[in-house]
Formats: sequence, C-alpha cells, structure tokens
Amino acid sequence: MKHYTSIHDIDNIKKWIEDAKTLKANPLQHVALGKHMTIGLLFFNSSLRTRLSTQKAALNLGMNPIVMNVSGDAWGLEFDDGTIMNGNTAEHIKEAAAVVSQYCDIIAVRAFPTLTDKAKDESEQVLNAFMEYASVPIVNMESATGHPLQGLTDALTISEFSQKAKPKVVLSWAPHIKALPHAVANSFTQAMQKMDVEFVIANPEGYDLNPEITGDTPIYHNQEEAFKDADFIYTKNWSAYDAYGKVINKGTDWMITKDKIGDAKFMHCLPVRRNVVVEDAVLDSHNSIVIEQANNRTYAAQLVLKKILENL
Repeated sequence: MKHYTSIHDIDNIKKWIEDAKTLKANPLQHVALGKHMTIGLLFFNSSLRTRLSTQKAALNLGMNPIVMNVSGDAWGLEFDDGTIMNGNTAEHIKEAAAVVSQYCDIIAVRAFPTLTDKAKDESEQVLNAFMEYASVPIVNMESATGHPLQGLTDALTISEFSQKAKPKVVLSWAPHIKALPHAVANSFTQAMQKMDVEFVIANPEGYDLNPEITGDTPIYHNQEEAFKDADFIYTKNWSAYDAYGKVINKGTDWMITKDKIGDAKFMHCLPVRRNVVVEDAVLDSHNSIVIEQANNRTYAAQLVLKKILENL
C-alpha cells in the first residue's frame, strides 16, 4: 500500500481488523520495522486523539515522529496555482511538500473543510496537493470529507464488542452548537458498508449526507424507528450537505438519552459535548464504549503505518 487516504484503500476489512487485533495484543512486535524512519505529522487543525494515537503508533513501530502545528508554526501555505503571492501566504505547497519529503519517510496530514465552499472541500485541495507534490506516502489524519483512521478504528471496535454475527449499527445525527464537518460520518458509513452489519443512518430532514457516499444505505428521519433493535449507536453531528455547512435544526430532540438507546452500545469519536450531543447518563454508563474506541485509534494507525512501511 502506497498511501492511506480513504476507507476505499482497505482491500479486505475483515482481514485488516484481525491484523489490528494481533497488533493490539502485542504492540511492540514490529518495533524494528520503522527503525531510522521518520514520520511527519502535520496538523492544520487542533487534535488530541489523532495526534497522540498516531504518534504512539509510530513509536510502537520504532519510527521517529516529528509533529508540527502547521497553521501556527509554519509559513502560510499557498495551494492555488498561478497565484501572485503578495498576500498572507509565504510558501507554496509545491516547495513545502517537496522539502518535507526530504525530512520524512511518511507524511500524515490533518486539515478540515471550509464548510462554505462545497466544490473546494470535495476537491480535497490540501490532501491532494500533498499527494501530488510530496515524494513519500501520505496518510489522511482527517481531511475535508473523510477520516479513514477513525473509520478503521470504529470497525475494529464494533468487531470487538459485537455479540452477533450481524449486528445492527445505527449512525445517528445529534445536536451541536456549531456547524461540523461530514468527514467522520462519511468514513464511518463507508466502513460499515464494507462490513457484515445491518447498517442504517438516522438524521433529521435536511441533514442527509452526500448521496454518493450513502448509496443504498437506509436513511431514517425518525430516530426512534431507526434505533429499534440496535446493537450499536454511533453518534455524530454534521452540518447540512445540500444547504452546505448550514445548521438548520437547533432543537434538542435528537440528543442521545439513556431511554433512547436501551441496551445498545454507545459510540462517539470524541470530543463530545455532554448534555448537548449525549446526556451524562449514557456516557457514564456501561453502555458507553467511547474510551475503548479511543484506545483503538493507536492500533488502527499502527496497522496503516505498518502496511506502508512494508512497501517502502
């Protein structure tokens, strides 16, 4: 595998999950694989789990991680071609990506969408610029439209906690105080479409995700109906797709409560706003597996890096 930028880079999700479980059982078994290798973790946006878990994954493989908060520590980067750079940007991605490639054997990038320009966001300008101008493998640590490290993590977590051959998994929208990206929901949807699960999406009218991603997945606009017989309820907020980036429903009716989820396991990628997205009674209950889910971020990232290192 050359790059990891999308859930579609997973050729056999069942095999990947088993490989991740093997790594989790013995995280240091391949510590010599990345010896004398360097990974650059470039963050255009804030991060806690992605930053720490990917750094730990690299260390577990013997790599040397270099972490940079690009927006605050680097020169302002220009991504458009033909631009007269007499404004706030001081360095073009053509030079920046080429230079970082000389320092690092793998580059991992995290950059959020604008949520104002759908075409620009769906072009994945930042991620694709690194793909084009870097000479080393690229890992997507969350982009404008996808979060494939999180999606792989979620698939691993569901596999670990499932007590059925084919569990029912619900991706449910929940309220938030601001507009949020579609990346986590998109990659979770794509991961579940690869798994042997009964998968449905629940969201209010006006919040349907990109139909090119949801495809034939059933979409419910009635949360209670969608939750019936659910084994896992994965909750995430996202802004509108058709009315791109807008918050069109500010009600609290879709908040996750203990009464709603019943015996289903509760999942969320974190961070989560308590008593806005989900009530305390859910997060603090035995139904919540968000901490175990967060722990699996390391092993999903470690598997991805291992596969790339094996092909260098």
